[in-house]
Amino acid sequence: MRARELIDNADAIVYDALVPLEVVRDAGEGASPPELHYVGKRGGDKRSASQSDISALLVELARQGKRVVRLKGGDPFVFGRGGEEAQALFEANVLFEVVPGVTAGIAAPAYAGIPVTHRGRATSVTLVTGHEDPGKGGGQTDWIALARLAGSGGTVVVYMGAKTLPSVVQSLLAGGLESHVPAAAVSRGTHSAQQTVVATVETIVDEVARGGAGAPMVVVFGWTVLLRDELAWAERRPLFGKSVVVTRATQQAGTLSRLLREQGARVFEMPATKVARLDSAGLQAAIARLSEYQWLVFTSQNAVNIFWEQLLAASRDARVLAGIRVAAVGPGTAGALLERGIIVDVVPERFVAEGLLDALRERGALEEANMLYVTAEGARDVLRAGLEELGARVDVVEAYRSVRDGRGADRLRRELERGAVSYVTVTSASAVRAFVELVGEEAAKSARLVSIGPATTAAAREAGLDVAAEAEEATMDSLVRALTRAG
Repeated sequence: MRARELIDNADAIVYDALVPLEVVRDAGEGASPPELHYVGKRGGDKRSASQSDISALLVELARQGKRVVRLKGGDPFVFGRGGEEAQALFEANVLFEVVPGVTAGIAAPAYAGIPVTHRGRATSVTLVTGHEDPGKGGGQTDWIALARLAGSGGTVVVYMGAKTLPSVVQSLLAGGLESHVPAAAVSRGTHSAQQTVVATVETIVDEVARGGAGAPMVVVFGWTVLLRDELAWAERRPLFGKSVVVTRATQQAGTLSRLLREQGARVFEMPATKVARLDSAGLQAAIARLSEYQWLVFTSQNAVNIFWEQLLAASRDARVLAGIRVAAVGPGTAGALLERGIIVDVVPERFVAEGLLDALRERGALEEANMLYVTAEGARDVLRAGLEELGARVDVVEAYRSVRDGRGADRLRRELERGAVSYVTVTSASAVRAFVELVGEEAAKSARLVSIGPATTAAAREAGLDVAAEAEEATMDSLVRALTRAG
C-alpha cells in the first residue's frame, strides 16, 4: 500500500525491465502523469542502462525537486542493487525511503506451489546468486555448505541461474549433494506466462533445456519441491497461460481485466473505443422538464454517467426523479444507477434492447406515457420503435458517441500476427468495428473472439470474424465464464 501511494504521487518513476507495464501505465491516474524512465538491464537489450547511469539519474531527478520512485522487481535489497543506489543517494546528500518488496526467491516458488520452508521438510532457506559463475573459482559462495544444507532439511534458492545452471549443479554435486534431491526451475514467476520445471539435481539441466524455460528464473533445491503436487495453485487457474485482449474503453476496462487476471490470464488492454460527449444542449433541455416524463430509460453505464453529470450541473439531484420510473438494460447499468441512490424498476432477463422492450411490454400501461431515452449516437432503433408501437411518446437524447481509440493497436497487431493472442473480448458492435479498423482485417480474422451478447456476435460474424464463445448474460462475470468454457 505504501508503494502504491508513492507511485500514485510520483513526479518521476525510474523502473526496471521486470516491472509489469500496467503498474507504471496507471501511475498518477486522474492527476498529472509522472515522467517514466526505463532503465531495465536485460541481456541483449540496447536500452539497458549502466548502474552508474541509473544512480546518476536518481540524483539528478531528486535535485530537480521531483518526487522520485525507483521501482524494482522483487525486493530492492535482495540481489536488486538497491543498496548501491541508496549509497549513491546518501553520498549526494539526497534523502530517501526504502519500501521492501517480496523477493523473487520467495514469490516465484510460492506461485509454483513450493514453500521454501515447511515444518518437517525444511527448517531454513538460503538465497544465493547464480550470477557469480561457480565454475570460475575464486567466488564468495560456499557451494559445499549449500550442498550440505539442501540435502539435510534446508532449501537453497538460486537467483539469475538460467545461464549458469550447469555450473551451479556441478558445484552442488561436487559439494556432496545427492543427485536424487528434488529441484525445480521457475521461469517468469508470478506472471501468467510462468513456467515451472520439476526434476532432480541430476536431471534439472536437461529438463530445463527440454522445456525451453529461460530467464528470468529462480532454481529451488530441496525437499519442499515435492509439495508442488499439492500446492501448485496458480497454474491450476482456468485461464492460466492464456493471453486475453480487453477492448473496452480505458475507463471501463478495470473490472473485466481484474476478473481475467484472477482466473490466471495474461491481460492485454487495447481500448478499441472511447467515449466522446456530444453537445449537451438536448440533454439539458430534457432535464429542465423532467417532471413531464413518466419513464427514464438507460441502455448503458455511459448514458447514466453523462445524465448524472448534467443533472448535477443543473443544480439538481436524485430528488427530482421522485415519481419517475426507471428502466435499465442490464445489471451493469442498474448498478451505475444504484451507486447514485436509484433502484431501477425494470431490468430484463435478457440484457439487450429487445429484452428491455419485452420487460416494459409486460409492465403494460405505456400508452400515452412520456419516456426519456438517453443513449449513444447511432444506437439501434429497436427500443424506440418498439416503445412507440406500444403507444409511448419517446424523446431520444443522444448523449455521446463511441469513437476509435486504439492505444496499443500496433503492438496488438504484432501479437496477433505471431499467434500470441488466445482470445479477444468484445463488448459492443462498435468495439468490433473499431477492432477490425485498428488492427487490420487480416490480423482481426486470425483472432478468436469472445462476445458479450447476440448483437455483438452478429456484428463480429458480419465482419467475418471467428466468435469462439458468447456470454449467456451481458455481464463481465458471464463473459469471463464464457471465455473459461472456450478453453
